[in-house]
Amino acid sequence: MDATLDATAGRTSAAVVALADTPTDSPEAGPAGERPAAEPVQRQPRPVVTELRLSAFGPHRSAVFPLGPLTLFAGPSGSGKSQALAAYEALAGLGSGAVLEEAFPDPRARIPDRAVPDAQRRRGFRLGCTVDGPVGPVRLDLAVQAEPTLRIVGERLSQDGQILLATALRDPGRRSVQAAWLTGGAIGVTRAPLPDDRLGTALLPLRVAGSTAGQRQVLDAAEQVVVALRAVFPCDPRPDRMRAAVPPGEGRLRGDCANLADVLRRTRSECGTRHALLAEAARTGCAGPVAGLGVRAPAGGPVAAVLDRGSGRPATELARLGAGELRFLALALVLLTGPGVLAVDPAAELLSARQALTVLADGFDRGLDRRQSAELLRLALLSCGRGHIRLVAAVGEGTAATARDLAGVAMVDLGA
Repeated sequence: MDATLDATAGRTSAAVVALADTPTDSPEAGPAGERPAAEPVQRQPRPVVTELRLSAFGPHRSAVFPLGPLTLFAGPSGSGKSQALAAYEALAGLGSGAVLEEAFPDPRARIPDRAVPDAQRRRGFRLGCTVDGPVGPVRLDLAVQAEPTLRIVGERLSQDGQILLATALRDPGRRSVQAAWLTGGAIGVTRAPLPDDRLGTALLPLRVAGSTAGQRQVLDAAEQVVVALRAVFPCDPRPDRMRAAVPPGEGRLRGDCANLADVLRRTRSECGTRHALLAEAARTGCAGPVAGLGVRAPAGGPVAAVLDRGSGRPATELARLGAGELRFLALALVLLTGPGVLAVDPAAELLSARQALTVLADGFDRGLDRRQSAELLRLALLSCGRGHIRLVAAVGEGTAATARDLAGVAMVDLGA
């Protein structure tokens, strides 16, 4: 069965060579090009991304980044911090059902530096990840053509050196790839076309019946990858959008945190313990005395959040806070809450206790002073240590210098 899948993948190796010059990591490479899978000491109880691979992506070549519960990327401007987080975010989008155009709105920016097009003027990029969980480490690798047409030209899902799914572009004139996935039994392998603008792994639960041991192995691996990728919250608080009062809503924080006031209204009434922890953090991250966090919500009117300054002092509306204070409050709220408060779409078929939310934050410490950054690191270590939330962020050198001395922080230093 493995030989059949290898042969299916190998027939399109030329398409991958056109995309980059390190074929051993490409989705079309067989087991000989695969790194030996390390035996896990203890399997993760919840599916989580433990490794990000950027074989040919922006400034990165043959890059492998291990990811822990709290991982910080650091390095000078242009070293690829934002590109690494963008790759993770794109994989998360594809795992959630997004099409390529949504996951890569500017695909040319992801083409490797100095990449030369082939005779058909094709250029692209390659990326992948490893998801550990109840079934053990599972690898997902993608080859994406960015020019002249954005499309997936190869995808591989594998475990312990065995290829479970391989896709390849056979006919450039069709908007599909030929897929082959492990079936087992008398059939061995099932072949069928899949769209070239969606992640095939995310489509497998709709295509595989699970009636054979091989099919169940494929389903278990695919579902583990999808669960981990769906539980991702990209967060970039935008202070310019957070100052105005907002209409009352469902109280789920958006990625730009523009509806922070509405979420504070909800946490204040539904989660007093976490709201109190956030108010305590605000005493460190906001200037002046802070007695608590309140909201003003006239019946049917817009919601505004305020800092309670204590007895005899007028409250301060969030609209009057500095940009750094607003970013601090938003990020502290993210670290202290979970999927029920954040605008993410985790797998509904699994209990929240069986899932781990991952927060992606590019420019985590942007606009923050040393005191605010240190407090956010403290909250991140506290929350990530509990296992229900993970953080992957890009930080400046000041925060990185502090984090290097902290146990529990995995540092990725780029451009060293």
